[in-house]
Amino acid sequence: MLKDIVIGIRSYGDAYSFIRKHKLWKWIIIPGIIYMLMFCISMYFFGKSATYVIEWISIETGLKQWIESMQSTVVGLLFTIAGIILWMILMLFYFSLFKYIWLILGSPIFAYLSEKTEEILEGKEVPFNFSQLLKDVVRGVRIAFRNTLWQCVYLIAFAILSFIPVAGWIIPVFALLVECYYYGFSMLDYSLERNHLTAAESIHFIGKRKGLAIANGLVFYLLHLVPVAGWLFAPSYAVIAATLSIHQEKIKQAEQ
Repeated sequence: MLKDIVIGIRSYGDAYSFIRKHKLWKWIIIPGIIYMLMFCISMYFFGKSATYVIEWISIETGLKQWIESMQSTVVGLLFTIAGIILWMILMLFYFSLFKYIWLILGSPIFAYLSEKTEEILEGKEVPFNFSQLLKDVVRGVRIAFRNTLWQCVYLIAFAILSFIPVAGWIIPVFALLVECYYYGFSMLDYSLERNHLTAAESIHFIGKRKGLAIANGLVFYLLHLVPVAGWLFAPSYAVIAATLSIHQEKIKQAEQ
């Protein structure tokens, strides 16, 4: 899996070179601006909502009053850390929902970008086929819904486990890895669908190469730590990097 992670991370550098060489900026900038605006507005409201939810839980369960009555610095510290962890998990959950809404809305662009990338890689121009594009979009939406449901299950479980002092502190790491995996999964599937893999075959393929999906999603998330530029380029870079990763896998399989 480590080798796949390295390939997945390197593919982002390859994506940058690929975009520059083939002048794909027009397919990057406009969707990137829309995504950036949606991201900033959503994160503002998500942050306020997560804080409200934690405050509501602590008051309604009587937890806040109990901690105050204990008058223990250690207990207060432990539950403060637990609150921060829960806030992080809630933000991941909210961002996950936002991300999949964007995946659904951006499916036509992502499907086209993936197809255009593969077309350049294989050196053959494929005439625009609206029915194939529509098929790619429908498949992308279905995969997004499937991954959303599975992520919700995992994140709810992680949110519950985060209340366990000390042991719950590592939960955000697992939550982030799950988040990265499912986002990378959606990006990789655009190429797999075009290579005539069914949804079940795609799930099996990516399940054996989890590192590619995790790396793709991880770099996507890390790009969000870079204000403006990261938010602008993250989505389009992710789909091109995923297409390059799958292309490398095809070359490896052909050589075996």
